[in-house]
Amino acid sequence: MDIETAVFLVLATIAVVGALGLVYAKAIAHSMLFLVFSFFAVAGVFLMAGAEMLAAMQILVYLGSVLLVVLFGVMLTRRQIMEGDFD
Repeated sequence: MDIETAVFLVLATIAVVGALGLVYAKAIAHSMLFLVFSFFAVAGVFLMAGAEMLAAMQILVYLGSVLLVVLFGVMLTRRQIMEGDFD
């Protein structure tokens, strides 16, 4: 196994574990952290494929704007809706 295959397997494992952690995390902040890991791993795969522009856009667009908007949207929601206090 050469070094390129090993790096790809590591990045693919990080992306899959990040996606599974995103789905199964209990806290929203932990879920967003797993999403960041997954985005960086996908950007690393793009870099390995020789698509530097696509990797840069992956980091800038998804991490810079989408993740920030989702994080603020989730953190600013009312806490009692998430806990199920409907009284």
